[in-house]
Amino acid sequence: MNRAMLSLMKKDFKGITANRRLFSAILIVPLVLTVFLPSLFIVLIHFAPDDPDFQSLAGMLPQSLQGGSLEMTIAGLVLNYIMPLFFLMIPIMTASVMAASSFVGEKERRTLETLLYSPLSLKQIFRAKVAASFLLSMLVSFLSFFAMLVVVEAELFFLAGGLLLPGASWAAILLLVSPAISLIAVTLIVRRSAKAQSVEESQQGAVFLIVPVILLVTGQFSGVLLVSVWLLLGIGAVCALLAWLLLKSAMGKFTYEMLLK
Repeated sequence: MNRAMLSLMKKDFKGITANRRLFSAILIVPLVLTVFLPSLFIVLIHFAPDDPDFQSLAGMLPQSLQGGSLEMTIAGLVLNYIMPLFFLMIPIMTASVMAASSFVGEKERRTLETLLYSPLSLKQIFRAKVAASFLLSMLVSFLSFFAMLVVVEAELFFLAGGLLLPGASWAAILLLVSPAISLIAVTLIVRRSAKAQSVEESQQGAVFLIVPVILLVTGQFSGVLLVSVWLLLGIGAVCALLAWLLLKSAMGKFTYEMLLK
């Protein structure tokens, strides 16, 4: 990656941080999913431990994980089986905000022609746009994870008198599944942004990526599906392969005519 590509990526980062509406959209969703929701779960578990719904949730766990108090058991279920799936939504939503405006934003600001006259080739421009959105989504994901961990552990320590360690599923999510899904989302949305006439139009592709994640979360809550580490590794491997194929295909079909329509 050369200096010109890095400069383009920095320009895109500054464009997002300078836009309060877009920047707030990037921050609000992760805060709700990783700070507000787990805090709500922990408070409800602490003050209503005999709720039948909590009893049924605890029954979802294998017998080997049902030791200790009901409060810590359900907190472990939330932390290690439900919360990781939210980290499949965060990179998609974050990437959709920045990636959707990648080329549409250049058209709206009337800077697309200037960008095309830069010393970068079309493939280098595409890679820089994808890399900027991908890095932003990963940065938000990791910061959200650490914020969630600090808040959840502090609340458990003060309310339940104990701490919970993140399970192996977090490594699979943060290091494989989340990056792969983020790259898929970024590639599809950036490519769509090149042909779209508005940011809203280019964001439509992200909806189809969020639907399977919502189904997984619903399955976790209903007890129909308890996502294991091996299932996450399988999903991650498939998504990583799909991400590589999509990126390669998108760069091959990216043309000046597509951008200037």
